[in-house]
Amino acid sequence: MPKLKTRKSAQKRYKKTGSGNFLRRHAYKGHLLMHKSNKQKRRLSQRLCVNTSDSKPIKLMLPY
Repeated sequence: MPKLKTRKSAQKRYKKTGSGNFLRRHAYKGHLLMHKSNKQKRRLSQRLCVNTSDSKPIKLMLPY
């Protein structure tokens, strides 16, 4: 059986935790940061877990 390929776009966006969950970054932190408050930018910098309903397709994209 051939090896499964990893989707490189998903590999750059998600990180697998020890318990099997996936971490992702917040959106809206890429540009136009002048008018956003420091509190909002600080909260957008934090990582958070992917929803359980979205983790199944990510698991298929990241087989290893």
